[in-house]
Amino acid sequence: MMISYGVNTLVSDSGVIKYRIVTERWDVNTLKQPTRWEFMKGVFFEQFDEQFHVVAYVQADTAWYYDQLRLWELRGRVKVRNTDGLKFNSEELYWDGVKHEIYSNLYSRLVTPERTIEGTCFRSDESMTRYVVINSKGSFVNEDIEGDNKQQGNQQTSEQNDTTSAQPTIRPATQRRAGSN
Repeated sequence: MMISYGVNTLVSDSGVIKYRIVTERWDVNTLKQPTRWEFMKGVFFEQFDEQFHVVAYVQADTAWYYDQLRLWELRGRVKVRNTDGLKFNSEELYWDGVKHEIYSNLYSRLVTPERTIEGTCFRSDESMTRYVVINSKGSFVNEDIEGDNKQQGNQQTSEQNDTTSAQPTIRPATQRRAGSN
């Protein structure tokens, strides 16, 4: 087992700095199965562009990386911003490097310039550009609600038009009878 304290390291690819990892404590534990890296005091990752500007980040109170499984588990105040500006918040996030997907089974909140979505289950590709939120609620742009209708030139067949509108039922107010309490 190896323990490192006060880590602030840069990671390069082909001589170009791409990432920064900051953590108070980093344990590499080869005794437990599956083997893992542990970040029990929190972790912060940054991704840089060619001009060394921050383009994305990931932050969590606690994290584990199961190196043999290529699986990240992030817990506690998980915050992510991707390269497109999407912001993600949850209490958990998993990043599966084998399946190339990111997911959470807890309440999650996504904020983009166009919309805010909240839900109880989240699944996405690694870049967080194609995602699904289950039991969702939030603010949406008109195109989200209208679907492909605008792209199809609003040409609908009876099979495509499967919605209807309904008027709310208005009930008269109940009146108290004379002499009753």
